[in-house]
Amino acid sequence: MWVSSQLIAVPGGAGTLPASTALHRVLAIHPQDVRFGTVRWAPIKSFWFIGMAAGALVGGVLTFNWAAFSVFVGATAAELLFGHSLGNHRKLVHDSFQCPKWLEYTLVYLGAQVGLAGPIGLLRQHDLRDYAQRLPDCHEYLRHGRSAWVDAWWQLNCELVLDRPPTVRIEPQIAQNRFLRFLERSWMAQQLPVALLLYATGGWAFVWWGVCARVTAAVFGHWLIGYLAHNHGEIVREVRGAAVQGRNVGFTSLLTMGECWHNNHHAFPGSARLGLRPGEWDPGWWALQGMRRLGLIWGIKLPADLPFRPELVAIGRSPPSLLNSASGAAHGHTA
Repeated sequence: MWVSSQLIAVPGGAGTLPASTALHRVLAIHPQDVRFGTVRWAPIKSFWFIGMAAGALVGGVLTFNWAAFSVFVGATAAELLFGHSLGNHRKLVHDSFQCPKWLEYTLVYLGAQVGLAGPIGLLRQHDLRDYAQRLPDCHEYLRHGRSAWVDAWWQLNCELVLDRPPTVRIEPQIAQNRFLRFLERSWMAQQLPVALLLYATGGWAFVWWGVCARVTAAVFGHWLIGYLAHNHGEIVREVRGAAVQGRNVGFTSLLTMGECWHNNHHAFPGSARLGLRPGEWDPGWWALQGMRRLGLIWGIKLPADLPFRPELVAIGRSPPSLLNSASGAAHGHTA
């Protein structure tokens, strides 16, 4: 295998891959491996979401009170900020900052409370999708390529079975970590201790709102922002040759804890900061800054710290920002 300025030639004439995939966790023998497969109904995944949604709609309506709703708002915000954004995404998947092990485990545990998947399974899903989207083409399931109705059914109730799935090489410190493996086996059951605590505190209303509504909002919201961030929104920087471009969906910045700056993330996936330009609100970055001042966070990666990507180019002219100062000659040119 040889690496040029932009492409990796695959032995045997199988095709070419972007150079940024050279150190990726996912390894495909042929670029076509992420194109062909079958979307199949996944009963456990489907019943999990439908069951939580039914509990939220029926139980939540019948037992509504403002205290329970406040639990829902506070718990959802906490799990999305500290669990999903910081624990699962910026730390576990991208390792974009360093912290004490006890804090890492706390953040990842909160990530399991989101209700999407276990930490190792979530990493596998994320990296397969990330890898596929960097290639010239991939299955519609992996790039949110169908209508919103179809994509919602697929992402919330189904799984993609590729004809020839690539290898996902997860590093031993994650794949063999006892705590992460425990969460991987028990992530659904981790809702039970929370449910018991909420029931003891506020009865069934707290359970319906603090568990069912929280999980439903997080899982549905994860799909919705994923769909929007690959189909609608601003493109500041283009990854040339990619199957789909990430898009910035700015009006959801506070709701998503900064995860909505997906065009920025496609351009600089290893950056701990997602909102890069003035006015791009990023609560996840604000939280990291606060924890850094307390001495809990260090080794934060920003766009300037990431490897050169020749396929990355700016679109039009943007105001001075961290994104521009970090990219320039190091990450492409203005198109």
